[in-house]
Order: sequence, then C-alpha cells, then structure tokens
Amino acid sequence: MKARRALGVAVGAVGAAVVGNRLLKSRAGDLENPLPGVERSYRWRGIETRYTVAGDPNDPDVLLLHGIYAGASSHEFEPVLEQLAEQYHVYAVDLPGFGRSERPPLVYSPSLYAEFVRDFGDDVADSPIVIASSLTGAFAVDAADDADFEHLVLICPTDETATERPWLRTLLRTPLLGTTLFNLLASKPSIRYFYDRDGYYDSDNVDPGAVEYAWQSAHQPGARYAPASFAAGTLDPDFDLATELAALETPTTLVWGRDAELVPLREGRDLAEAADRDLVVIDYATQLPHAEHPTEFVEYVTAELLAADPDADLEE
Repeated sequence: MKARRALGVAVGAVGAAVVGNRLLKSRAGDLENPLPGVERSYRWRGIETRYTVAGDPNDPDVLLLHGIYAGASSHEFEPVLEQLAEQYHVYAVDLPGFGRSERPPLVYSPSLYAEFVRDFGDDVADSPIVIASSLTGAFAVDAADDADFEHLVLICPTDETATERPWLRTLLRTPLLGTTLFNLLASKPSIRYFYDRDGYYDSDNVDPGAVEYAWQSAHQPGARYAPASFAAGTLDPDFDLATELAALETPTTLVWGRDAELVPLREGRDLAEAADRDLVVIDYATQLPHAEHPTEFVEYVTAELLAADPDADLEE
C-alpha cells in the first residue's frame, strides 16, 4: 500500500512538472525584437542568428555583444543603442542559444562563441568597435587574434565564472527534470534577484521591462541549453585573460562599475595593470554600468575612442 501511494505521488509530481513547464512556455509566448532598428539574420554553421542594425551606415561600425546568463539577449544594450546610433552604425547581436537566435541542443563551448564573434565581425560588420559584456569579453579577446577589430571595449570582463561541473550541464539538459530546474533558476524572482544583487547599484533603477523580457527569453524553446554550459562552468575559456589581453594588438578599453562585486573593481585594476590597458570606472554602478548609467557610459566610451583615434571625425 505504501509503495502504491509513493508511486502515485511520484506520478503526480511528474505530471505537475510537465503541466507547469508547458504553462510557463505558453505564458512566455513569442519573443519580439525589443530594439529600435532593422532586424536581420545571419546564418552561421546552420544556426539562424538574429541581430538589429541602427544608425548611419557611413558611420564607424559598433558590434554589441551581450553577457551570458539565463534570459540574456541583445536587450541588455537597449538603454544605450539609440545614443550610440547617433554617432555609430550599430549591430546588436543575439548570440547563438540566446534571444531571438536559434537555440539548438548543442554542447555550447567558449570556442564556439569566439568563432561566432570572429566570423560575424568579418562577414557582417566592417572593422567594428566591439563592446562586449562580462564573459563574452573573453570570447571577444579570443576572437580578436584573428579578426579585424578596430577597438575592444570590455565591460567587467572575466575568464572565470564557476567551478567546472559537467554533471550540472548534463542535468539541466535533461527533458523533464532539467527543464523544471531551469524554470526555477530562471523565474522572475530569480532574475530580479540577479539584477538587484549583481546587475545594478540601485535596485530602483532596475527596469521591470528588462526583467520581463529576460524571463520571456528564458522560456523560449531550447532556452536551457546554452545557460546549462554556463552554469556548469564549461563556457569559461582555457586561457588567462590578462595574458591574452597583454599580447593582443587590438586597442582595448576596460569599463567597470565601481561597486561591482561579481567581478570586483580590484580585478579590473589588476587586469588593466597586467595588460597595460586603459580602465574607465563608472560610479554608483556594478556589473551593468551601461544599463544603469547609459548616458555616462556612452560619453566615457566615446571619449576613450576619440582619444585612441584623435583623427576620427564622429560628427557630421
């Protein structure tokens, strides 16, 4: 009798999980393009990726690369896109496995993303200035060895996010249990907690629309595959970022929120000193200074780029 009751409870739990996962998927609906501009597609190794273009094609190209986390997408750069488009020809990309790009059940790796960044920069943009956030900054550094990038702007870049746990990636990729666990990790309270704790200095500055869009993005078909590799630490590159950055010929500027804790400012100072790179610090900001203080971010970055290329003319 006890065994029968336990079996009934287990079957009921599985059924509830299946129904719950389907309801969440249904509630999320289709993901719309949140950015002003023209949306285009770039087919890369059989994966249909999406990007938004804004600004005058005669202006210098800027490539925006969002960070890696559950619900990540090019929406991360929505606060700065229009301001940047006043002076640059801007490409805002949804990386493979994120946003409106396809999310095939691949085992995502750092080399995959580095190669995508390199190929997009070569095939679509023209010697772009690359602005990359967090772990994607390491992918951009890796890609820059073989790509024609004008300048790198790296926002709180890192090469180490978690202890490598391949079993966690395997778990999150399983159809029922993995989907259920990922839905818990990517719930609205969890996403809001990430923004409150690590993304923004002042929680009052968190845009509810950003939380909603990240939640929608995290509940699209296949949304768990790329974040599963991130959570397992298997997206961390196998090189030392400071060493790679020091050897890189591409001019590079580092941008840090003064109060960042996930990737603290002391690490930014150490990285800037070790690689002999310029460091811009934005006050009252943490991991997402470009989202929390978009005007200051654009002003600082533009000033750095002009200083690096004083002959550039960014005004009509």
